[in-house]
Amino acid sequence: MDIMGNLGNRVGIIIVLAFILSKVNVFRHLLEKNKIGYKDKIILSVFFGLFGIFGTYSGIPIRGALANSRVIGVFVGGLLGGPFVGVISGIIAGGHRWIIDIGGFTALACALSTITEGLMSGFLSKKFYETDNKWLFALAAGAIAEMLQMVIILMVARPFDMAVRLVEIIAIPMIVANAIGISIFIGIIETIFKDQEQAAAIQAQRALKIANKTLKYLRKGFNKETAYETAKIIYDMTDLKAVAITNKEKILAHVGIGEDHHITGDDIKTGLTKDVIKYGNYRVAYNSDQIDCGNSNCKLKSAVIVPLEGQNNVIGALKLYKTTENAITQIDLELALGLAMLFSTQIELSKIEEQSKLLAKAELKALQAQINPHFLFNAINTIVSFIRIKPDKARQLLIHLGDYFRKNLQQNQEEVNLMKEIEHINSYLEIEKARFGDKLNVKYHIDEDIQCYLPPLILQPLVENAIKHGIMEKLDNGTIDIIAEDMEEETILIVKDDGIGMEKEKLYNIFSNDKGNQSIGLINVNQRLINKYGDNYGLKIESNVGVGTKVIMKIPKQRGDFK
Repeated sequence: MDIMGNLGNRVGIIIVLAFILSKVNVFRHLLEKNKIGYKDKIILSVFFGLFGIFGTYSGIPIRGALANSRVIGVFVGGLLGGPFVGVISGIIAGGHRWIIDIGGFTALACALSTITEGLMSGFLSKKFYETDNKWLFALAAGAIAEMLQMVIILMVARPFDMAVRLVEIIAIPMIVANAIGISIFIGIIETIFKDQEQAAAIQAQRALKIANKTLKYLRKGFNKETAYETAKIIYDMTDLKAVAITNKEKILAHVGIGEDHHITGDDIKTGLTKDVIKYGNYRVAYNSDQIDCGNSNCKLKSAVIVPLEGQNNVIGALKLYKTTENAITQIDLELALGLAMLFSTQIELSKIEEQSKLLAKAELKALQAQINPHFLFNAINTIVSFIRIKPDKARQLLIHLGDYFRKNLQQNQEEVNLMKEIEHINSYLEIEKARFGDKLNVKYHIDEDIQCYLPPLILQPLVENAIKHGIMEKLDNGTIDIIAEDMEEETILIVKDDGIGMEKEKLYNIFSNDKGNQSIGLINVNQRLINKYGDNYGLKIESNVGVGTKVIMKIPKQRGDFK
């Protein structure tokens, strides 16, 4: 009997079913989720358990037992869903083999081996996701699991001589065929993940393009006109059926299907939107009842609603709609969250112009006007590169980016606490360190219990200058030291780098107002210090070619701050 050929045919049928299933949206949506809850795990467990049962019924009777492909579904389920899915699907498939009278003296041994293999694959799940060659990992792990099944048959099945003769016949065919089947199944599933990654990359690129187009509108403020232009851009650049933007109370814009009854200026009616604005968490509406439009003819059937923020407060919501139920995918959710984050940043950036009119000091106005848009887009590109490989790191960087621009927008005070300024610099540096990797090292040397108040945005230009003109022009790694020394009548602040340094001629002309001088940030900081504290408090700069640069400033203490 050609056991290998017959078993291969059975495995082939399972692979065909797996391929067909990979095209079913419901199954794809389950696998596309970054994190799945226990409800989803139960669904996957039942599904892969049924796959295992199918493998049992398609088995080949041999000497009172079955050469089968039951392990394929169970093992794949454990690799994808972890120990819970592996064990539960193993219990379903293995329990069926034991309880249902299919025949054979190996019923108990097969049941135990199926559960054991499910448990094994579950505990291999983390390693499986970490490996690059997933199909090869699945092939090797599947072969080892089938070897383990043969051992269990020998240990449990009785009479022993029959178990030995059975294993001699089925061991190699089942190990080879099922290992290959598991590997091919994983290869098919991996196409779903690759499709997801490709779609995520396209969406990230699209989000950046949308943000680039909306910047000129949202920088003018957050109102009906800018909201409409923003919603129209999103609608035109995606396959969404409708896009809406609200403030905390009213609809600012609605573009697409439903324009006839989702009227600009109307009060927000849906409970989900009110919850998003109240609690600051996104919500997904899977059907028209959850959207709760109120118009029986409304064609909008699913939506994702995410909060828009400004200065740590929810100021409105972004809503993306589709016309079929359960149509919001993980990709749609990530697009909505990404756009909301970018728009929130843009809305806060729009406050720069408004605040510049209120700033009392001309030099602070000039400094804030110099916020470099390239930093924002470089930061966004850096974050996008982390989204797929290190999502937690990407979230941290987005928080730092928001903090950085939020502090820029809030610098309307004449003086700020040194530690606040350090926090601002740290947000900036976290993004730059993520961008440049190991090339950039930063060390802080801050005296304990230091009390210092200084003009806002006075240190960050020095750090930026050290990175741009010192460290980044080196071939190897570089270090920036940020030092704060608490003296009796003043605080000494030092930004030191071990970069390429400067020649004496360039150092001598560092504060000149020549057109070609690129040290605008240093000139600005130097002039602000002199204007505020006097000629003796300008920047002191020491630099040597190939050694590095040290920039020193002194901040006089207020009378009440003296030791």
